[in-house]
Amino acid sequence: MSSRPNMANPIHFLAFGLGSGLAPKAPGTFGTLAALPFIPLLWTLSPVMQIVVVAISFVIGIYLCGKTSEDMGVHDHGGIVWDEFVGMWATILFMPQTWWVVALGFIWFRLFDIVKPWPIKLLDQHVKGGFGIMIDDVVAAIFAWVALYLSVLGVEQWIL
Repeated sequence: MSSRPNMANPIHFLAFGLGSGLAPKAPGTFGTLAALPFIPLLWTLSPVMQIVVVAISFVIGIYLCGKTSEDMGVHDHGGIVWDEFVGMWATILFMPQTWWVVALGFIWFRLFDIVKPWPIKLLDQHVKGGFGIMIDDVVAAIFAWVALYLSVLGVEQWIL
């Protein structure tokens, strides 16, 4: 058991967001930023396939994050950012495929992930293991999705 990830281990490498979670400050923000280049790939898929990819990434994340956390002996180590990848991808599902929407989604997701309003904080504090690491970010993504949807509606009303 080590409090440091083994980046040669593909499970740790993925859980640490391809290395983005190694950022000395704000690893969650860097993890979310590292998720952005994959968004154009999601946009090539049908909406149903986007949901499938995000759902599979969530399930895989339960294992990746749980195993890495267990190997390191630290529950929800700050550098484990696969949950931020999945949260960011979930935030932009069904949204207009523009970079300003992605940027606004990034801001909303980070806000809810950092502030952790109820029930996100409750989940973060009381649900353990890989599922616990993943679920608070998915709920933060749901909050961010709603805020983003309302923001996009507001912008469309303002423009029209």
